[in-house]
Amino acid sequence: MTVIHRYISQLFFKYFGIVLGVVIVIYLSIDFFGRIDKFIEAEISPSLIAAFFLYKIPLIVSQITPIAVLLGVLAIFGLMAKNNEILALKSGGISLNYLLLPIVVIGTSLSILLFLFSEVVVPISVVKANRIEELRSGAKMMTSREKNIWIRGNQSITHIEYYNPADQMISGISIAYFNKDFSLTSRINARTGKYIDGNWTFFDCLIQQHLDSPDKDNQVIFHDEKICQIDLVPADLLRVAKESEEMPFTDLYQYILKVESEGYDATKYRVDFYAKTAFPFICFIISMFGAGLALRGSTKEGMVISFAYGILTVFIYWSFYSFCLSLGYGNVLPPMFAAWIANLIFFCAAGLVVYNME
Repeated sequence: MTVIHRYISQLFFKYFGIVLGVVIVIYLSIDFFGRIDKFIEAEISPSLIAAFFLYKIPLIVSQITPIAVLLGVLAIFGLMAKNNEILALKSGGISLNYLLLPIVVIGTSLSILLFLFSEVVVPISVVKANRIEELRSGAKMMTSREKNIWIRGNQSITHIEYYNPADQMISGISIAYFNKDFSLTSRINARTGKYIDGNWTFFDCLIQQHLDSPDKDNQVIFHDEKICQIDLVPADLLRVAKESEEMPFTDLYQYILKVESEGYDATKYRVDFYAKTAFPFICFIISMFGAGLALRGSTKEGMVISFAYGILTVFIYWSFYSFCLSLGYGNVLPPMFAAWIANLIFFCAAGLVVYNME
């Protein structure tokens, strides 16, 4: 590594660390004041509250690293341009492409590290944070952390084989109702259910009644479609349904195969699976884009304009990336295409910016 490359690398990690630290503090501060009242109401101990926010840090880092990369790149080249260092280097015969080389290497390395970090550290921390979150919510639910979800309600126990958050569909529903002596009084079984207009509509529904009464005959009624009142909303299921962030890459793939082999729709998980591979590589793309903007700005627009372009780029990328994922969840786009299209477009844009940098 040459002296110039070492100098650029040291400057980058300095400003990258500053940006990352500031954003983490801001994020945690907002999250803290938004949650602390509910933690206090749930009588969660201060140590658990502190642990919750500590467990949130790895997920925050994985999400904001691309932003820190971009701002770090813009900062170092912007300051070098302001101090006429880039002009001096160009006068000495050093090209802008030469200055870009350490940023490309750093961006590639951070992409690989972010992928590994998201696979090893983030799933563990997310699981621990979610368990504390369930305590805060006063969760009445228990789950095997696979597909099976168990809900303990008011004199009832509900079992759901699979929940698809994308279309708010549940499959394999079984609800058992009990009296005060915990004797089974009635039972509902349904093939599928959908949350429509604030109520659950069950399809292929079988209802058994008077199961605890020796004086009455058991009633068995079948409904093609039946609206049932149960103490459950999709937001409750989201807290206990297995999340993609809780699973490493290989576990998520096995989970998808298992869900699909049993006949359930795993589109959401497939989109998340490909997103796990796509998102880390934005560090490489955004580092090229940021360096191209900053070095181009060093000779034309200036540091402030380069920063404005960079922040606008992050906003456009994140909005477009999220929009494409939503289209993937809704089966409008194929899962792989939905996860990667934003990267492909911005990679082409970054290449164009770098090409026109001189």
